[in-house]
Amino acid sequence: MKKIAVLGCGGRGQGFLEMFHAAAPKAVVGAIAEPRDDVRKQLAEKYKLSPKMVFRTWQEFVKQPKMADAVCISTMDRDHVDPALACMKLGYDMLLEKPMAVTLKDCQAIEAAQRKSKCIFGVCHSLRYIKGFTKVKEVIDSGVIGRIMSVNLTEQVAWWHQAHSFVRGNWGNESRSSFMLLAKSCHDIDYLQYIIDRKCLKVSSFGSLSYFTKKNAPKGASERCVDCPVERTCAYSAIKQYVYGNRNHWPAASCSTDHSAEAHMEAIRTGPYGRCVYKCDNDVVDHQTVNMLFEDDITVVFTMTAFTQGGGRYMRVHGTLGEIWFEEDTVTVKTYADNNSAAIHIGSEPGGHGGGDQRIVDEWIDALYSRDDSRLVANAQESLKSHAVVFAAERSRREGKMMDMAEFSCTK
Repeated sequence: MKKIAVLGCGGRGQGFLEMFHAAAPKAVVGAIAEPRDDVRKQLAEKYKLSPKMVFRTWQEFVKQPKMADAVCISTMDRDHVDPALACMKLGYDMLLEKPMAVTLKDCQAIEAAQRKSKCIFGVCHSLRYIKGFTKVKEVIDSGVIGRIMSVNLTEQVAWWHQAHSFVRGNWGNESRSSFMLLAKSCHDIDYLQYIIDRKCLKVSSFGSLSYFTKKNAPKGASERCVDCPVERTCAYSAIKQYVYGNRNHWPAASCSTDHSAEAHMEAIRTGPYGRCVYKCDNDVVDHQTVNMLFEDDITVVFTMTAFTQGGGRYMRVHGTLGEIWFEEDTVTVKTYADNNSAAIHIGSEPGGHGGGDQRIVDEWIDALYSRDDSRLVANAQESLKSHAVVFAAERSRREGKMMDMAEFSCTK
């Protein structure tokens, strides 16, 4: 039975804990590190961990001799590189939440350390593992649509998700987390790299924070929703989302560990999730496009936007013999010669990221036993390639010019 330590037990970390616990007898939760006292205590009791296996910080964990077979790092984005390097030095195998790190230099350092340690190393690029997205990859690889000429992928963040995570929440301010394209959409850039399977040559990007700013606040709006005269008519009301919403599930559950209405009301009265979305300290973009040129003249456009009713993604893949229209529950393949259109319906799956998280965990645990990481489709080397494109795109957005990918080396 493989003992796995989870460093960082927020929403993502707790999801991994549940999957590792459910993987018995292949795996068991071996240790945790979590700075929040109440959360750490609850999880230690839930997984029956002895006090010597419970740590407040990852720094406390790595000071100890090796005490597990592997680690899952799901700390905040800016806290990925140091525990990753320290744990590989101690000989741990690793599952690393995306993004790898918040600078290209640190991503390169992680990849170099993995090559040196030869640890079993997976990165949580879940789109590669979601059933509908894997079906698109299968159709492309079958050759039925011929040679890919262009791809359009749109990520619908959804208005409520943007407000929760990228305005009020942990990823709203770059100095505390990372820029939006890295935090939210490195999934998407990675998936595009995966299905095209060619080298990206040039990148340009446009985007900005245009709406969630003080100048767009309704007249008379307060600093907090609990005493705001326009709260009842505001789509972004924290009371509607965190008190009247499903308090036991994400995102409403994020504001308090006590899920009574009274506790949630108190949380938005005093905590970050009760702030007016137009008067927060957020600085990440709320919409962005990325234009990419790959080898063989393949052109790609990716769009990320907060301004959608629901979440999810849709994509169009245009080939020389046909095209694919993809919405997450349906893959429609259209072929030119016979003017045919065939729809493949994708059944829903439980679990994080439409079942993708579970597949990542299953594949990684199997690799821990076989010591064969060739089946890990999102390893350190693959992840570094797509991260390089993300960093190039953000630099293009900030500097207003096209980037040559030759400037963004994937090795250190």
